[in-house]
Amino acid sequence: GGDGGTAGGGGEKREGEEDADAPPKQKPPLKPIRVLEGMAASGLRAVRYARELEDLGCVVANDLDPRAIASIARNVEYNAKCSEDAATRMKRIVCASGDVRMLMMQHEKMFDVVDLDPYGTPSTLLDGAVQTAADGALLCVTATDMAVLCGNNGEVCWTKYGAYPHRAKYCHEQAVRILLASIDAAASRYKRHIVPMISVSIDFYVRVFVRIYTSAKECKMAASKVSYVYQCVGCDTFALQPVGKSVTKGESTKFQPGSGPSVPEKCPNCGWHWNVGGPFWSEPTHDMGFVADVKKHVEGNKDMYPGYDKIHGLLTTVEEELPDVPLHYDIHSMSMCLKATPPPMPLLRSAVINAGYRVSSAHSNPLAIKTDAPAEVLWDILRCWIKEHPVKAQPTKTPGCVILSKEPTTAANWTRVAGAFTKAQREKVTRFPRNPEENWGPKQRAGRPEEGRVGRQGHKKRRTG
Repeated sequence: GGDGGTAGGGGEKREGEEDADAPPKQKPPLKPIRVLEGMAASGLRAVRYARELEDLGCVVANDLDPRAIASIARNVEYNAKCSEDAATRMKRIVCASGDVRMLMMQHEKMFDVVDLDPYGTPSTLLDGAVQTAADGALLCVTATDMAVLCGNNGEVCWTKYGAYPHRAKYCHEQAVRILLASIDAAASRYKRHIVPMISVSIDFYVRVFVRIYTSAKECKMAASKVSYVYQCVGCDTFALQPVGKSVTKGESTKFQPGSGPSVPEKCPNCGWHWNVGGPFWSEPTHDMGFVADVKKHVEGNKDMYPGYDKIHGLLTTVEEELPDVPLHYDIHSMSMCLKATPPPMPLLRSAVINAGYRVSSAHSNPLAIKTDAPAEVLWDILRCWIKEHPVKAQPTKTPGCVILSKEPTTAANWTRVAGAFTKAQREKVTRFPRNPEENWGPKQRAGRPEEGRVGRQGHKKRRTG
């Protein structure tokens, strides 16, 4: 007889085997979260971090202005009086007075959340931000210089963000993608890279939430994550040109420059020339799993959010976006080029889907569609629409005249399909709520005098002598 103990399972436990009767191993407790609010101003956001985060270790509320530091101290003292629990939580707030750039440089990989909300551009803060963020940290960055990011001052955008913007209908999404590309470029200098969680254009600013990781291997992909954008001067046609590409054979990956140009010398639709902009971030701008989790949390805690309708509408629209389709088209703008009334959005979406392509809305523009259909297909659909709804003849050689002079190669099928209406429309979710007040927009920079600025706007200087 052999060793029956081993065969019957009663022998000694082998190395690596777990005892079935032993209690399950408990996960180690999470390390307390360290938060940096680099430009805290009144400290209200720092107070919210302290009151609402259960696993918070500390939140450093920093500001350069002594008046802001005094305001933070007052708000902390006021909130500490609410309850014994609030008093304990307020002790987690640490006030700091100084240049946030120096603070970040002096604390490498220190913070699990880095929140930067400057007045204007964050460009001078990004180098320090990607260094002070711990591995896997969440980096939250706001940019309010939308005129620069949207193409009004292209040369300024180039100096601040290293990208040249287009003045196009997708300018707000472009702003998001320029900021993401700039953050990733700063990170890659330190062998780090970003993973966007959610990136949005809201009201008068853009706000991005990215996680940052250390990986020299992933940094080699940086050039393939950004693209130049060819924008037709005559019509709304655009095309992307990746800066770099990776070629994998077996276990070997080689990195090469992008192949181009991705467009002919003249626009194939209207015959006009191209402008070149970028480079912009051309990878997904959201982690859809993260977006779904945030939306679920918001829906389950509706009473916690006074701005629930706006937050829920934004998350619903973001969740519907095609994640792998950079930029978007504005059908009203395309129809204007043809001097035509645009087709109803459900009909247009149906025609795109019936042609074999995907289509979605965009959170940054209520009139936009994101689609993997080529621009030629969209122009064909509009040509078919105009055949049924004729327009007046245009002057020759205008972009609209050239486009309409061509026969469509794709026949539009207007049969309504399930995807013609978005989930938000079916559930009657308000996607784009009205502004809360008239002249809604950025307020004056802190510290600037009220008088002597607004009254002379739009007036030429009076000549003397």
